[in-house]
Amino acid sequence: MLELRDVAKSFGAVVALRSGSLTVERGSIHALVGENGAGKSTLVKIVAGVHRRDSGVFRFRGEDVDFASTAASKAAGIAVIYQEPTLFPDLSVTENIFMGRQPLGAGRRIDRAAMYAEAESLFARLGVGIDPRRPARGLSIADQQVIEIAKAVSLDASLLIMDEPTAALSGVEVERLFAIARSLRDEGRGLVFISHRFDEVFALCDTVTVMRDGDYISTEPVAETSVEQIVARMVGREVTELFPKTPAEIGEVVLDVDGLSSAGTFHDVSFQVRAGEILGLAGLVGAGRSEIARAVFGVDRYDAGAVTLLGRPVPRHSPRAAIAAGMAFVAEDRRKQGLVVEESVARNVAAVIRRGLATAGLLTSAAENRAAGPWAARLEVKTAALDMSAATMSGGNQQKVVIAKWLATNPKLLIIDEPTRGIDVGTKSEVHRLLSELAGQGLAILMVSSELPEVLGMADRVLVVCEGRITAELSREEATPEKVMRAATRSEKTEEVSA
Repeated sequence: MLELRDVAKSFGAVVALRSGSLTVERGSIHALVGENGAGKSTLVKIVAGVHRRDSGVFRFRGEDVDFASTAASKAAGIAVIYQEPTLFPDLSVTENIFMGRQPLGAGRRIDRAAMYAEAESLFARLGVGIDPRRPARGLSIADQQVIEIAKAVSLDASLLIMDEPTAALSGVEVERLFAIARSLRDEGRGLVFISHRFDEVFALCDTVTVMRDGDYISTEPVAETSVEQIVARMVGREVTELFPKTPAEIGEVVLDVDGLSSAGTFHDVSFQVRAGEILGLAGLVGAGRSEIARAVFGVDRYDAGAVTLLGRPVPRHSPRAAIAAGMAFVAEDRRKQGLVVEESVARNVAAVIRRGLATAGLLTSAAENRAAGPWAARLEVKTAALDMSAATMSGGNQQKVVIAKWLATNPKLLIIDEPTRGIDVGTKSEVHRLLSELAGQGLAILMVSSELPEVLGMADRVLVVCEGRITAELSREEATPEKVMRAATRSEKTEEVSA
């Protein structure tokens, strides 16, 4: 169905692909894996018509193609679900699904009844209860991803490419997606599945292709390989411990949250975070963890309660006041809430501290580069130059840029939501090591994560959130998958979680 051979693509002096190759057969699910920066997303964007290759072979259904636009790719029967949702926030869920191809009725007016009926049918097939008439603004990452999946399924495409579609989904939602993927495969379609979660690759896929540093490395049946072999090919080096947590001296209370409540979202939330401590917020998707973190930082409003940092009250609903007090916040959605993707690495890293870099009211690129350089180097941001656009970087490097931006403020408290969502195993280890080092230097860290192994591997203490309430507080020694999931579901039964 799809054949890419020795495909190359450069952006100026930056080589994104040197020799990308991928062959996808009908009626199969083909995994594409590699570290961030390996060239996976560039290869996908060439298939999707976002970029045009510089050289190499590109065939679809046996014919040589060179899509000049995304519309041409879609018309050929290709649908792509990207890692980051791309919805219009002020349009309804249904309008997002049918953008550019709305059904028309009498007088060539948009037939909204037919459109809503089709959307309801799609959601019924996916097994989700999203209101097709609600605006997309305010939807969780998980719901946005489901809408992207519905959009792709509605295209009735012969080739479906999923770029990290499960990164923000719960275990139940992942299984639902897998059931849909298998049914599409059984209908004779071809699927490409990009994921950093090897358990998903082995559970879902028939074949796996590995890329590294813009080059094709290998392709083989999933049944004939192992996680260790795939990781060795991906990384090209030995991966050190994924959760390199080192003991840190726990100091005085840095953050004190007392009785925080927001109607319909969370209720009576109280906790403390101490210097040198990593406090993990665990729970199922939609439990209210991210909303609690956003309220503490002042992004979201809350109705009652108080937030104190280093003994001083932090004004409500004022991120500016939170930053001045010594807070930093790495948001879950790095592209929309953490980066200005059209701007350079240096400008993004220096974004929060720009006032302090100006001389006589003027801010120069040289000043931004001087401020950003050490942080980019410390986090090993893989970029040819600080003036490179953040939009052209891999997900893992974008996450590093966001973290560097906030560390440049020299915070006392770092709130980090889904620190390794959608990034590869090697970069995950680097981010975890960084968090451990920062805690060892006395930084207080509040970490929100949907990945239970990450919470158990990195947190000194775990708070479990269920339906907007804290249902358990567990020390590192006490925290087990069973105890966390009992508290997360308020039941004696355990439930599968993302791993």
